[in-house]
Amino acid sequence: MFNWKGAYYLFVGLIALFSISCGEYSKIMKSPDSELKYRKVFEYYEAEDYYKALGLIEDIKAVYKGTDKYETLCFYNAYCNYKQKEYSLAGYLFKEYARLYSNTERTEEAEYMAAYCYYCISPSVSLEQTYTELALNELQSFIEKYPESKYHEQAEKCIEELNFKLETKAYNNAMLYYKISDYKAAIVALKNVLYDYPATSYREEIMFTMLKASYILATKSVESKKLERHKNTVQAYYAFVDKFPNSKKIKEAEKYFTNSHNYIENKNGLQKD
Repeated sequence: MFNWKGAYYLFVGLIALFSISCGEYSKIMKSPDSELKYRKVFEYYEAEDYYKALGLIEDIKAVYKGTDKYETLCFYNAYCNYKQKEYSLAGYLFKEYARLYSNTERTEEAEYMAAYCYYCISPSVSLEQTYTELALNELQSFIEKYPESKYHEQAEKCIEELNFKLETKAYNNAMLYYKISDYKAAIVALKNVLYDYPATSYREEIMFTMLKASYILATKSVESKKLERHKNTVQAYYAFVDKFPNSKKIKEAEKYFTNSHNYIENKNGLQKD
């Protein structure tokens, strides 16, 4: 049976604790003691109360401008925003820190975090990928600048994931032409995916779709273009079976090849007659 009385006292206790905490923070904010506020920034940060830490940082930053403490506050200002998932602002602040303090023990970390924040705001595959491309550029620049960095492996993993996202976006866009029956555009777009991403994991599906699209395009073409397009289908078939001889789609591929091959043979026979 649920203990309503116990739950009530727990709720009241939490409210009281929250009130005390807010009251303490309010007193600190009103205090003229900047050193106290500076110490409390890190206490709140360690307690994962980033909102309060940020409030104190904003309150005392100007006091410490030009000092080592100002540098530290700038660094934690960026991290507090990152911890609150304000990735765009955090990325800007980490980048600004690295610009202002280009030769400190924190510079490398700040530059990595600036790039990583762009990675964090890279959108889903279905959306526009400007931030994905920006994240890739930033992470690649970081790796080139710090080849021995402790963040190198993590940066490489992010780059791999972002590249796959762009690859998938390009693949989906190309397949969309096929789905709306624009077979000529589909073939061109799919070829471009293979050119841009030669190691793509979608290669088998792409090459099969190019074969199928080529065959459908041939069958639906005007008579004057059918022969050339059936020849393209045969070439697409040979390219597919050469690369994927054990594909589960071989039987279907053979059907397109046989039909196109027969058309070519018949057409050549008629031309000889």
